[in-house]
Amino acid sequence: MIGPMCGRFTLTVSARVLGQLFDVPEPEGIVPRYNIAPTQQVLVARSAEGGRELTGVRWGLIPHWADDPSIGNRMINARGETVATKPAFRSAVKHRRCLIPADGFYEWQKAGAGKQPHLIRFADGRAFAFAGLWEGWRPRDGGVPVDSCTIVTTTPNRLVAALHDRMPVILPPAAFEEWLRPEPLPEPRLEELLAPYPDHEMEAFAVSRRVNSPAYDGPECAVPLP
Repeated sequence: MIGPMCGRFTLTVSARVLGQLFDVPEPEGIVPRYNIAPTQQVLVARSAEGGRELTGVRWGLIPHWADDPSIGNRMINARGETVATKPAFRSAVKHRRCLIPADGFYEWQKAGAGKQPHLIRFADGRAFAFAGLWEGWRPRDGGVPVDSCTIVTTTPNRLVAALHDRMPVILPPAAFEEWLRPEPLPEPRLEELLAPYPDHEMEAFAVSRRVNSPAYDGPECAVPLP
């Protein structure tokens, strides 16, 4: 199924912009990404010894208790309303919250027999952060450990509601420090943070169906259709 909730996104800004937004050293090896898909490596900002780090993890959270890492393929999103009680996420939402950098995300709208992809972003093109959770998984046979993440979703704002019944949680920079603290948030505050982002600064437009293929990651993915 295309676009289960938040199933694709973009990150095309420079290393300098990312360093400034997340208050971390400029990451190396940054290339523009126009069609980031589940199971691929994504950047996350998270608490680390002595401050914050921006590092790559697998998109699709593998719970620490999982026997098989393929369970992560179904854990690309976590519903904000149940994140504190679901076994796969309840430990991470207390102690392992992260920020997932992006500058746009895709949703699909029914169009005739198929679905038409749309890109949603801030009208000024600025980078932002999804609310994320991360987890470390260690195989029982002593194999290679895997760090992975999920994007928290919520009810849509008016702009996204025309396309889908969910949207990723976008956190304002003023909430970054609070979200990254490795300690539980009070339930009322968690609910406040996991609300839909207001739509007045955002835009949405139809884009090429090339974005349907996770193998395609060219700039054409993010160009408005004429």
